[in-house]
Amino acid sequence: MDDETGMKNCIVALKQILPLAEKNGVVLMMELLNSKIDHKDYMCDKSAWGIELCKNIDSPNFKLLYDIYHMQIDEGDIIRTIKENYKYFGHYHTGGVPGRNEINDTQEIFYPAVMRAIKDTGFKDYVAQEFQPTRKNKLDSLREAIKICDV
Repeated sequence: MDDETGMKNCIVALKQILPLAEKNGVVLMMELLNSKIDHKDYMCDKSAWGIELCKNIDSPNFKLLYDIYHMQIDEGDIIRTIKENYKYFGHYHTGGVPGRNEINDTQEIFYPAVMRAIKDTGFKDYVAQEFQPTRKNKLDSLREAIKICDV
């Protein structure tokens, strides 16, 4: 389906369930995913589309899950997007590009700068480590990622 029809459908559906979320203090999130490699024909594959959805929903109980891995693939310009649109982002996921592996210097995103940009927006929660470790000891990969993201 085209983006405009998808937007209208999402608005109708979300506005039906948002009153219950608002009543119970729940924040609903839609994850930004790439449609180039991992999720062909996914509707919410660009920040601009998701932000427009947030503006149409107009509720503090609806936000986007900004998946850094996915958005690097589909649009890049991660830090500027976060700085300019952070009020629409409720949570963040990590993952190395290419391959969705460790977030260290084996991939193209410089995560310390991305994490500082997120922190500078006032975000105080945790980011989710959503990568596929390549090391034999998977906990070593997780420990490294936590250290990289602790800015």
